Amino acid sequence: MSSTLTYQCPNCSAGLVFDAERQRFVCDFCLSDFSEAELAESRAAERAEKKARDEAEFAEGVSAYYCSSCGAEIIAEKNTVADMCYYCHNPIVLSDKVSGALRPSRIIPFKLSKEEAEEHFIRFAKSKWFVPNDYFSKDTADKISGVYYPFWVTDADTDAALAATGKHIRSWRSGDYRYTETKTYAVHRRGRIHFEDIATSAISTEDKEMLEGILPYPTEDYVDFSIPYLQGFVAKCRDIEREDLGGEVKRRMNSYAEELLRRTASGYSTLDTNSIDVAILNAHWEYSLMPIWILTYKKKEKTYVYAINGATGKMYGELPVSIPKLIALGVGVFILSFLVAFGLGWLLFAT
Repeated sequence: MSSTLTYQCPNCSAGLVFDAERQRFVCDFCLSDFSEAELAESRAAERAEKKARDEAEFAEGVSAYYCSSCGAEIIAEKNTVADMCYYCHNPIVLSDKVSGALRPSRIIPFKLSKEEAEEHFIRFAKSKWFVPNDYFSKDTADKISGVYYPFWVTDADTDAALAATGKHIRSWRSGDYRYTETKTYAVHRRGRIHFEDIATSAISTEDKEMLEGILPYPTEDYVDFSIPYLQGFVAKCRDIEREDLGGEVKRRMNSYAEELLRRTASGYSTLDTNSIDVAILNAHWEYSLMPIWILTYKKKEKTYVYAINGATGKMYGELPVSIPKLIALGVGVFILSFLVAFGLGWLLFAT
């Protein structure tokens, strides 16, 4: 396909036309006119400005480092903490991303090896009947990468209160009539609830639903952060501060508290929540890194991404569907239904 080229007015961006009589490029919108040399100079200035803007955006998104093993320059995205040198393949840690306020308090080291993560994924995929057969190739599993992702982990003591409407419904029959009695109660529950290790994703450039879909992590697996744990893995740096997550964490506390308090209100036929309020008495936040095995798989121009909890093996992700297997199932159900209907018809006819 051929591309088109339109010369625009440097002043108002409207299209320019060439005036043969004046030998000038004229804008009919703002009535400006330009010589060929002026227009070329303006276009050169625009290109220089665009280049400077693109370079500034690139510089804002990446940082340059030098590998301590081979001296090669490493270009890393702004959220990268640890990676591999592309030249000598030695693991590198960008120390300025894990120092000062950016230094994590805790980390959960990888418990599952790459081989164990592969086995978890293969078992998960093979348990789904409609997944394409070629999905189980070894080449697919080889695309797994171990990544430490940043999370804010919250502990809190709270005072929670639930207001609800409970109904007790009783029905009975007497003679030709059926009676229903409904008693309505105002239900109130209140209690002190301690929340432990509420983990919330602290990075905005990744799939938040995927990262939080493999929670929770075992509380006993947390250890104090130490840089050697990052060796040989990719690690990401947070770009969301805890102040920005207060509302989200509070909503999760409300949801958990509602579930816990509703369990204490038994004996009702129905129980409808009117309000739930959680007052945070005190809270403690810790910046932590969690181990995740990430697997990507491309199938017919669509890329599937899976996350595997590096401590428990819990998986999150959408599997592709085999159309031939779906068709085979449909044909099988149709044949079975036909045979059942034919058999019933024959029996009815015979009787």
